Amino acid sequence: MKVIYKITYPNGKIYVDKDLTGTLNYFGSANSKLIERDFTAEQMRDFTVRKQILWESETATEKEVNLKEVELIKELEANNPSIGYNQWPKFKATVQAGV
Repeated sequence: MKVIYKITYPNGKIYVDKDLTGTLNYFGSANSKLIERDFTAEQMRDFTVRKQILWESETATEKEVNLKEVELIKELEANNPSIGYNQWPKFKATVQAGV
């Protein structure tokens, strides 16, 4: 089973990734140093993350999974440094009129 999942960290920030094998205990390849900067040593002593499956498919090609992953990263803004830890695709802030 191919899946796209979201990891939610104790500070509320998220990380979206894919797993082409559907492994339960795979938590992705987020940049550990980037995440560690947001937590004290004491906070890291008792650390709980949540993994949620956002999308799954038994038949999607790897290309289709990759496209869906990027779609969900953008949709959830997991690449926005104030929201998540995804560093790709590069986040492009939109400027709202009148703001």
